Amino acid sequence: MSIWTRISEAIAALAKGEGLAAVFERLRTPPERSVAFTIAVIALGAKMAKADGQVTRHEVAAFREVFTIAPGDEADAARVFNLARTDVAGFDLYARKIAAMFGPGDPVLVDLMEGLFHIAVADGEYHPHEDAFLRDVAAIFGIGDRCFRSLLGRFVPDAEADPYDVLGVSPEAPFDEIRAAWRRAVREHHPDRLVARGLPEEALQMAHARLVAVNRAWEQISGKKAA
Repeated sequence: MSIWTRISEAIAALAKGEGLAAVFERLRTPPERSVAFTIAVIALGAKMAKADGQVTRHEVAAFREVFTIAPGDEADAARVFNLARTDVAGFDLYARKIAAMFGPGDPVLVDLMEGLFHIAVADGEYHPHEDAFLRDVAAIFGIGDRCFRSLLGRFVPDAEADPYDVLGVSPEAPFDEIRAAWRRAVREHHPDRLVARGLPEEALQMAHARLVAVNRAWEQISGKKAA
């Protein structure tokens, strides 16, 4: 059964007047957890898209790059996106519900932030309102400044990524500790690990970009140490 079919079934209660946010109350364990993750990306992405005043075709296309949508599932995906865009609930409600499922700073929440950043910059501009939105969501998720700076550096063209932030280590850390952090990051971002922690298979395209950033950061740091 497609994740989009499961999502469509999960929000069937909307026809009875139940709010989209209420769906989260029933999505706390796998495989439903991956459904909750997907709805969170859609809901927060739709709310963020409205933060700069409009939802553009580039932002919709960016969502399709994060989540692979089969032709037969496009109607269900569009339905959820439109419901989230018009729902009266604020973005913080969605953010707090999904945060409560995983706990502060959980890797799944970082996965979700990556998807939101990808959508935010899809139209070629990182609007101040989008920045404020993402910082608020990161705070609700319990994501620290170093992790946020790492995401900012990876996704926003004018922001420079600090390789130490990418690996989550201090510039003063011993070289062996930095190398261990790099190896740990490579293991953690393996596709099998992402599926195990609840990230739907449709969203695994984000993992490749993250691995590229992790390996680039290691190359920059190890190159400096060697010099």
